[in-house]
Amino acid sequence: MASERSAPPPAGRSAAATKTVPPAADVSPFAMGLLLRQAHEQVAEAMDEVLRPFGIERRHLMVLMRLDADGPLSQRDLVVLTRHDKASMVRIVDDLERLGLASREAVVGDRRLRAVTLTDEGRRVFADAHRAATPAADSALQPLTAGEIAQLRGLLRRLTSR
Repeated sequence: MASERSAPPPAGRSAAATKTVPPAADVSPFAMGLLLRQAHEQVAEAMDEVLRPFGIERRHLMVLMRLDADGPLSQRDLVVLTRHDKASMVRIVDDLERLGLASREAVVGDRRLRAVTLTDEGRRVFADAHRAATPAADSALQPLTAGEIAQLRGLLRRLTSR
């Protein structure tokens, strides 16, 4: 009886890490979470590669995305919108300030409150990273049709809107 042989795993990954987890027939309560995590890790690895030349990480990107979409926000608002904890948000905003991508500015009418604002450089880096990420995202979703991608986005939005 011939045994099936598979290609060696990608560099830096064990054979166990490259197997599909869980099997497609697994309907255990853990299967969905494991599949979502595996899909996340595949897309995240692609995004990490794209972001590296810009000197930012996914944790920075989430804040840049919110600031680009919503304009200046307090750190408190960023904590809620990104689901980061307060200490992590302080570190992320500190990083963005150090990189010249965001600044903390006084809020008119409340001298205790600071709004995090994208700098011109932050807007440029975000736009450039966004353009660079499009081919990586397309590649990560390549097995799916356009309709399946739209359906997946809709389902994930429903799951995460609670």
